[in-house]
Amino acid sequence: MIFLLAGTSDGKELAKRIHANGFPLVVSVVTQNAAMSLKAEGIPVLVNRLTAVDMEKCLADFSIQLVIDASHPYAEEASRNMIQATTSIRIPYIRYERKSPVLKGKQIAYVGSYEKAAELASKYEGNIMLTTGAKTMGIFSEKLRNRRNGRTLFRLLPLQENLEKCERLGIASRDIIAIQGPFSKGLNKALFLNYEIRLLVTKESGNEGSFHEKVEAAEELGIETIIIKRPCIHFGTTYDSIESIIQFIKGDREYELSHRVSTNNDSAAGN
Repeated sequence: MIFLLAGTSDGKELAKRIHANGFPLVVSVVTQNAAMSLKAEGIPVLVNRLTAVDMEKCLADFSIQLVIDASHPYAEEASRNMIQATTSIRIPYIRYERKSPVLKGKQIAYVGSYEKAAELASKYEGNIMLTTGAKTMGIFSEKLRNRRNGRTLFRLLPLQENLEKCERLGIASRDIIAIQGPFSKGLNKALFLNYEIRLLVTKESGNEGSFHEKVEAAEELGIETIIIKRPCIHFGTTYDSIESIIQFIKGDREYELSHRVSTNNDSAAGN
C-alpha cells in the first residue's frame, strides 16, 4: 500500500496515475475540495492535517510500504512531519516536486521568508497584490495594515474558509480578489492594470502554479516583484516528473535512476 501526500494538482494527477496502474494507495489532502476529484476516481482519501504522531499511526494502520510526498512546495510542516514519521518507523520516503524556476531581473527580489517579504513590501508606495495564499495572510495583514500610500490586495482561492479568515483579519471586501486559476499572462496583466498594481508578492511555486506567467506579466508592465523562496528541506530521494515516480514504483531501476533529481547523499537538498 502506498501513502501519498497530495497538495497540488500535480499530486492529484500522480494519485490518478498510480491508481490507473493498479497500485493500491491512500491519499492525504487538506480540503474537501481537493478530495472530490479523487473520490470520483474511486481512490481512498483522507481529509485532514496530520501531525508526525498522527502520520505514524496512519502509516501503521494502513500497512504502508512506501510514502510519496507530493505536498505543496510550501507545505513545510507536512513534509517535515512525514520525514520524521517515516524515519521513526523505517518506511521508504520519496519526494515529488516541480522544478524550481530561477528568474532574474532588475525588478525581481528574492527573500527567504514571508516575514522578510512583508517587511520589504511595507517600504513600497502604491498598490500591492499578494498571491501568497490564505495561510500567511495574517503576516502581511499585520505588517501592511497601516499603509497610507496604497492598497494591499489579497488574491486567493474563492473558498469560504479563506473569506472567513479575511473577515477575522479585518481585510476589507474591496481588497479581496477571490478567483480560481489557472492564470494566463494576459489575465494577470488585466488584473494588474485594473487594480493599478505597483508591487507583486508571490511564491516560487513553479510551472504548475503559473509562476512564470505571473512574473512575466509583472515584468512587462514595469511592476516590481518580491519572490519568496521555497523552504530548504533535505527531502532525500527526489523526482520532478510523474513518469519517473511511476517507473520507481514499477521497479524500473534503470529508468528511475536516470531521472532522479537527488538522493540522500546530495548536499544540494539543504537542511
